[in-house]
Amino acid sequence: MKVLQLVTSPRPFFDQQVSVLEDRGVDCTVLAVPGEHSGDAGRSAVDYARFYPKLLSAVRSTSYDLVHANYGLVAPFALAQPTRPVVVTLWGTDLMSEQSWLRSVSRHSARRSDAAIVPSRTMSRELETEHRLIPFGVDTELFRPMSRAQAREYIGWEIDRPVALFPYDRTRSVKDFPRARRLVEHADVDVELRTVSGVAHEAMPYYMNASDVLLVTSKRESGPMVVKEAAACNLPVVSTDVGFVRETVRGATNCVVSDNDGALLGGLERAIEDEGRSDGRESIDGLSVESLGERLHGLYGRLVDRDEELSHPTGVSHDV
Repeated sequence: MKVLQLVTSPRPFFDQQVSVLEDRGVDCTVLAVPGEHSGDAGRSAVDYARFYPKLLSAVRSTSYDLVHANYGLVAPFALAQPTRPVVVTLWGTDLMSEQSWLRSVSRHSARRSDAAIVPSRTMSRELETEHRLIPFGVDTELFRPMSRAQAREYIGWEIDRPVALFPYDRTRSVKDFPRARRLVEHADVDVELRTVSGVAHEAMPYYMNASDVLLVTSKRESGPMVVKEAAACNLPVVSTDVGFVRETVRGATNCVVSDNDGALLGGLERAIEDEGRSDGRESIDGLSVESLGERLHGLYGRLVDRDEELSHPTGVSHDV
């Protein structure tokens, strides 16, 4: 099976998706939108104009079985090629964007696709058309609990103080670093706020295990995947109520999800005072990358079989 994977910018969870599909025998070709995305700055209309000819050329030159659009902005381009079945996965910042045109594009693309996918129940409630709920997978072999002291030694953190980890570029306004800094400054515990961004994905488990709590103060999120990864490391999570955070850490110890500063501050203080870990790893059972690959592979197979039946309704094989 050959699948053309369309994406704006590859993310670690997308790379894992492609890798686990290829492990199952799916030949994936990734086509990303030209240009670069940095901070709050997105790609230009020119970048997307350059993307469509590349897509058409790819479809014409290779016999793909289907096209999988990963994110609402690339979905219309997948639908504009008329020859192959289309799967659309919405990531969250498309379907739940503050920009009405992007929400409309995402919903329209989901309706027109052969199969639409969302990764969270929050998104599922927002999408009225028929769709499948398939959570993004977590590499639980990579993201695992380990010794805090060993993790700090590995990344070179020569400190004895508790650390609240802010896992984003502090310049991205939607992540609201000022709120995270304000919470730490008002906390009635000794805690240091540290940020991390731009490091290799393989290094992130060490930063998580070197920390005492993950602090997420985002105004909105499509996930965030970092919460699932923290849960897999049994790192306590204190977060605003965005994306799939609540459903990910529901019932986990030392985790607080709220939009109230008082509740967030209390959760931060308790996580530091407790000096322990969470049991979040138990809450992500069934969210492995292998489970994601199995479900996507099964969906691909059903769509390809259906497409072949529609192409040859008599059931007669046209293979030579």
